[in-house]
Amino acid sequence: MPTASASTTSARLLALLSMLQVRRDWPGTVLAERLSVSERTVRRDVDRLRELGYVVHAVKGPDGGYRLEAGSQLPPMLFDEEQAVALAVALRIAVSAGAGIEEGAARALVTLRQVMPSRLRRRVDALEVTAAGGSSTVDTEVLLALSGAIRGLEEVRFDYASPGREPVLRRVQPHHLVVRGGRWYLVGWSSERADWRTYRVDRLSLRIPNGPRFARREVPGGSVTEFLAARFKGSDSGWPCTGEVVLGLPLAEVAPFVGEGAAEEIGPARTRLVAGSWSWAALAASLARFDAEIEVVGPQKLRDAFAGLASRAARAVSS
Repeated sequence: MPTASASTTSARLLALLSMLQVRRDWPGTVLAERLSVSERTVRRDVDRLRELGYVVHAVKGPDGGYRLEAGSQLPPMLFDEEQAVALAVALRIAVSAGAGIEEGAARALVTLRQVMPSRLRRRVDALEVTAAGGSSTVDTEVLLALSGAIRGLEEVRFDYASPGREPVLRRVQPHHLVVRGGRWYLVGWSSERADWRTYRVDRLSLRIPNGPRFARREVPGGSVTEFLAARFKGSDSGWPCTGEVVLGLPLAEVAPFVGEGAAEEIGPARTRLVAGSWSWAALAASLARFDAEIEVVGPQKLRDAFAGLASRAARAVSS
C-alpha cells in the first residue's frame, strides 16, 4: 500500500507533467511556485519523469527552465501503441464531429501527439482529413491504409459494394479522404473509367498489396471542396451567397465551426474554406470571427462585403 508521501509525490509528478504539456518552456522558479515546492524538488521530479521515459530538456537562460519534447518511445500510459494511435485518430475525427466536443478533442490531440514517439506521430499525421460537415466511423486501419496510399501516390485496389449489387473490383488512384454529411468518402481517379469518382469508405474492402505509383493529378475545380460541391449538387439546399477563402489557421481549429460549409487542409496552418450565408455581409462577418488572416479567393462580391465591413468597423472605432 503506497504511503502518503508516495501519493503526494505521484500527484505532484502528474501536476508537473500536466503543466509541461500546456506550454513549451517553464522557468524552474515558476514551476516551484505553482507546485509549492523548492526548485531542488522540481529538479528531482524532472529526473523522475526522465526515468519514466519523458524527454524533458533543460532550457538555458537567466531563469533556466524545462521543456517537454517527444521521446524515442511512448512514455508509460494506460494505452499500448495501437491504442494510442486509435485514440489519436478518434480525436482527429471528433474534431469535426459536430457533437460539441470539438475544442476539447483538438486540445487532447495536441497533448497526446506531443508525447508520441516520431514513428507513431507519422502514422497519425498521415491521416489527412477534409472536413465537409459531419463525420462517420469506419475501420481505422482502412483509413490509415488509404491515407498512406494517398501520401505515397500508390494505386489502391478494393472490392466496392454498391446498393443492390455484388461487390466489384475497382482500381483507383486515391487523392483525398473526405468527411461529408456523416459519411467518409474516397475521392480518386478511376483508370478504368478515365474519370474522377467518389467512393463511400464503409462500402469498400481493401485488397493488398497496393498497385503501382502514379503521377498526381489536379482535382476538377481546383479543390476537393469544389469537386464535392459539384458532385453532390442537387442534394443540398444551398445558400444564395457562397464564397471561398483561405484562412491562416490549421484545419483542426477551423473544422469545429464549418457547419454546412466545407474545409480542406492546404498547409500546416492554412485551410481552404467554402461557406455560404443569406447575404454577402453576413458571410463576411461569419468568416471574420475566425480572428485570423483571410485571403478571399472569390467571388468579387465577397471582397466588396469585406470592404464594407471594414469601413463600418473603422467608423465604429472613430465615433
